[in-house]
Amino acid sequence: MAHNSTQTEKAIEYFNSHKAEFLEDLKGLVRIPSVSFAGFDQKEVERSAQFTADLMKKHGLENVKVIHFKTAAPYVYGEWLKQKGAPTLLLYAHHDVQPPGRPEVWKSPAFEPTLRDGRLYARGAADDKAGVLLHMAAVGSFLKSVKELPVNVKVLIEGEEEVGSENLEPFLKANKELLQSA
Repeated sequence: MAHNSTQTEKAIEYFNSHKAEFLEDLKGLVRIPSVSFAGFDQKEVERSAQFTADLMKKHGLENVKVIHFKTAAPYVYGEWLKQKGAPTLLLYAHHDVQPPGRPEVWKSPAFEPTLRDGRLYARGAADDKAGVLLHMAAVGSFLKSVKELPVNVKVLIEGEEEVGSENLEPFLKANKELLQSA
């Protein structure tokens, strides 16, 4: 089916009527202290990857998988490839975060999302777990309201961006076919 503005309007309506659910998804993700730096519990980075994979499935992506590659923190991949003849977009974000820093300078605990004046505060709430949720909200809003996307989509969520992504280039080369987009 060709995409039209009515479909976009329906997706926007869906998003607007489900903002609270998307916010809860983001809160759930930021509660996970997925600090990829050495010396922090890497089980939390694994837990963040699994939570991200669950979000991808919840919002309609298919072939979702947590990918372990060399010594890298886990990547998460999902796709929706049902729009014959349409371009394929590759969307990127990361699920790891910076260390919390000094607790005494936080107005609320770093990994407990807190709303103040209409803004969400927590480590990773913006960089970059919000990026993960932006992708899921867009995909989910279309798939739940009009049952399709206007384009094909592949989503890659990285787990070591905050420590320099040293495995990203080799990962991309090793997974060139999987991540092909045009």
